[in-house]
Amino acid sequence: MPAVARRSVCVAVLAGTSVLVASPMAWADFVPGGEGTASETQVEGDREDQTVSATAGAVVYDRSNNGSGETAGPVAPAANWTPPACYYAPKYTPDQLQKTLEPIWEAGSTGYEWDAEQRDRYVNGHPYKDFNKEKSGEGYWWDSYVTPGREGDPGALDCTEDIFWVDTDDDPPADIPQAITPEVLAQLAYAEIRVPTTEVDLAPENATKVNLPTWAWLDADQFKPVSVTASVPLLGVEATTTAEPVSVEIDPGTPDAKTHPASGVCEIENGRIGEPYAKGKADETPPCGVTYLRSSGDGSYQLKATVTWKIHWTGTGVAGEQALPDGAFGGEQNVVVQEIQAVNR
Repeated sequence: MPAVARRSVCVAVLAGTSVLVASPMAWADFVPGGEGTASETQVEGDREDQTVSATAGAVVYDRSNNGSGETAGPVAPAANWTPPACYYAPKYTPDQLQKTLEPIWEAGSTGYEWDAEQRDRYVNGHPYKDFNKEKSGEGYWWDSYVTPGREGDPGALDCTEDIFWVDTDDDPPADIPQAITPEVLAQLAYAEIRVPTTEVDLAPENATKVNLPTWAWLDADQFKPVSVTASVPLLGVEATTTAEPVSVEIDPGTPDAKTHPASGVCEIENGRIGEPYAKGKADETPPCGVTYLRSSGDGSYQLKATVTWKIHWTGTGVAGEQALPDGAFGGEQNVVVQEIQAVNR
């Protein structure tokens, strides 16, 4: 049976083995591939805001330092890169793998040839014998998981390796890039990062004028780092991915405008982007802002402010911060521009 077809069969059979844990419990006695008993995946958490969650045998996310609110959303990687849509992590003890695979073989729906190959692999010693029961307590069978929210992503089908064994003190195979490591955990945490949408303060506030500089700024309390920690308690590994705001790019919403600075990119300085307007500065060029050259008529322009977030991670066994691709997230707001070239401010 082709690897993709095998994966489809296993996904259907194993759908009942993944759980989202919401009740207040402990970290202890984690067992992958469990069925919800008190000795299995048990995680502190809150059901409503999902600050902590887990899948049965795999990754636990701590989102308590994440961005929140109705307008918060995921950052879009600036590079041609996305976090993995699937990964490998511990899923079965030897007994659990036997209980999972033997009913599939006995049903015969996967075909004699594939069933025979599987028995040869896991039972007959090529390379494993009797589901590795002689190593019970010394390691786990690893299998694939689909990253939450990526179920329909074509990349979710990339994890086609057969179930494989990893001893407790060993690293996963180096030739399987999606196998859980601190770096993979950091990438999974990247996908969970949420940042607030950006609505800059403007002066004039309600309506600006043609050829009059409009000041734009963001205060520090609106603009702070966020982070998510991903871990596998069973393996004792974790990684924290942090996103820090570094700049805002202003798009006036019309070509009939000029930005300040000319690039439209306003850098963060002293915990703030731009400078609040102060009385008497009407004729000055703002460090961050826009000057509209044409009226918006009876409507308004859609000014878009996109924040660039510098993203890095730290994790188990890693010295210092490690870089990940920058991310971006923006929001739009209406700006009314009136055809008046002089105004007292």
